[in-house]
Amino acid sequence: VCIVQKRDTEKMYAMKYMNKQQCIERDEVRNVFRELEILQEIEHVFLVNLWYSFQDEEDMFMVVDLLLGGDLRYHLQQNVQFTEETVKLYICEMALALDYLRSQHIIHRDVKPDNILLDEQGHAHLTDFNIATIIRDGERATALAGTKPYMAPEIFHSFLNGGTGYSFEVDWWSLGIMAYELLRGWRPYDIHSNNPVESLVQLFSTVSVQYSSTWSKEMVALLRKLLTVNPEHRFSCLADIQASAYLSGVVWSDVCEKRVEPGFVPNKGRLHCDPTFELEEMILESRPLHKKKKRLAKNKSRDNSKDSSQSENDYLQECLEAIQ
Repeated sequence: VCIVQKRDTEKMYAMKYMNKQQCIERDEVRNVFRELEILQEIEHVFLVNLWYSFQDEEDMFMVVDLLLGGDLRYHLQQNVQFTEETVKLYICEMALALDYLRSQHIIHRDVKPDNILLDEQGHAHLTDFNIATIIRDGERATALAGTKPYMAPEIFHSFLNGGTGYSFEVDWWSLGIMAYELLRGWRPYDIHSNNPVESLVQLFSTVSVQYSSTWSKEMVALLRKLLTVNPEHRFSCLADIQASAYLSGVVWSDVCEKRVEPGFVPNKGRLHCDPTFELEEMILESRPLHKKKKRLAKNKSRDNSKDSSQSENDYLQECLEAIQ
């Protein structure tokens, strides 16, 4: 990812670029195109929106909203103490985003602190539609997809026992797990990526969530409704959330317009990411963008001097178009 500026408007964006060959080698092409397909159709104040997409011989590019406040995982790792009021606003903002996605028939399937980016004022934006899916006309999803500690019980149950699959409710479970983690610093269930699915199905039926005695009763009641194991009884739409006693005083039009001031504002003078990781990424970049023009021109003249009927890049392009 790099920061770019549009010349005519001078507006700044983030540009994500993916090497086509690596996408094919890692079998990621379908996911990339699904993400593009979804992002081209949606726009919402609490999503990271796609504005432009294009490609050249080597890479695919996605130009999206630039959010400089860092992700919530980074801030958790920096031991930020999120207050109830702060988390309450995140719940409201994400409820609006998830309700919008539901209206577009989209299940995100990976709501977690890593995928919530803050803008400079501290408002939350959902990103990464890599494993999102579109379901229509009463369809149900069945794939085991997501990040295990944030995945709803019915996803594991469906994978293990078949049955009817799952739907939009899974994203609201993930929201509940995330809200709990932001308030407490750890998650309500001790689940890790290497836990077998069988043990997780058992865990949800035997372990009860422990809520902090320092949290307001209304917040606990809301979290209980988000973390209800049975999806039929779980809060899973904006109307449910708005009916909660805890959020009865919320002026939703103000939330939509970003007129509610966040309790946590990222420090503008700091880089909100791990610089070691970011610098390592830059050093390891074997084909940096600023040298691309020269490299592509050299490749083109080399290809033109060959008699081969099809260059490797043409073949990769055909693969991409076939999948698209």
